[in-house]
Amino acid sequence: MATRTIDAARRAPLSARALVVAVETRASAATLAPELAEFEALAEAAGARVLDRIVQKREALDPATLVGSGKAREIAERAKELGAGLLLVLNDLRPRQRKNLEKIVPIPIVDRTMLILDVFARHARSREGKLQVELAQLRYRQSNLIGVGADLSRLGGGIGTRGPGETKLEVDRRRIQERISVLRRQLEDVRRQRGIRRAAPHREPLIALVGYTNVGKSSLLNALARSDAFVADQPFATLDPTIRRAYLGPANYARIADTVGFVTDLPKDLVSAFRATLEELREADALVHVIDASNPDWPRQRAAVEQLLGELELDAKPRIVAFNKIDVAGTALPSERGALYVSAATGAGLDDVRRALLAIASRRAKQRDRAAR
Repeated sequence: MATRTIDAARRAPLSARALVVAVETRASAATLAPELAEFEALAEAAGARVLDRIVQKREALDPATLVGSGKAREIAERAKELGAGLLLVLNDLRPRQRKNLEKIVPIPIVDRTMLILDVFARHARSREGKLQVELAQLRYRQSNLIGVGADLSRLGGGIGTRGPGETKLEVDRRRIQERISVLRRQLEDVRRQRGIRRAAPHREPLIALVGYTNVGKSSLLNALARSDAFVADQPFATLDPTIRRAYLGPANYARIADTVGFVTDLPKDLVSAFRATLEELREADALVHVIDASNPDWPRQRAAVEQLLGELELDAKPRIVAFNKIDVAGTALPSERGALYVSAATGAGLDDVRRALLAIASRRAKQRDRAAR
């Protein structure tokens, strides 16, 4: 990395000065570069300042330390040399790998799933979003609680909560499970409230914007609805679903829902925790798959979104593909029959999007009229 960049990162607090580590295998070689860039963008969104990166090529991940004991010692020396206070690991760590790596590299270690959870925690604004993030964090901690001395003081406990003869690990597990049960009940209440709101009669169609994180879904929502939903040029700026009413044509409106962005291999704990939010997609009359036309890595991002939509059993949902950011994509736009091309920043192509949504609204109105007869 450039010396100037390292010097700037060194001025950050110790806990935010990070060394990034990734292991490249034959299976991951083709996608490592974009995934590593995405990982460092996540680190920035979490408040970290990347000092340097170490990429190791191996035939397979080391089952004991992920990187091998010799490489682990090299990482420890490099972290000490740079004054890093945090080790960010692109690959997800198994409990045994984390425990062994912590013995060699004496600084906090955060893998990809933990980093995504941290970014979600920073961006959650509603009570529902905060509950969902905490549930995902606890589930992840529960699955990795093998001799981990995690600080669970804020989860409750105290006199009267420890059973006779229980080890600290058993106490930690029980307290996590108790808190998970509380969160599940609270989120079930949220789900019921959402169901009541959805049961209310709506004559206007619901259109959900879906897509990879940071492709401009919130900007497109604002452009269509002339609204001021929160927008930031960083991953997962939107966690809580945002619905705005948008004008499509004379006497025709639609409700447009902005949803949480997807990433490759989105942690399953997050998908489960955000079930109530993702149910907005099930209720939608159609999905608009927003793709960043300016990102050369858009095919991989698109595949990740389509895979997750398949897992959510939304394959049959009517879908519009909209390539966004055409104002910065240059002339090499993706060519796809039936796709829309739009710039939320300049307004180019918005009329095409409105016409496509109006067609959906018209079909829905006809279906409603037939059902009423």
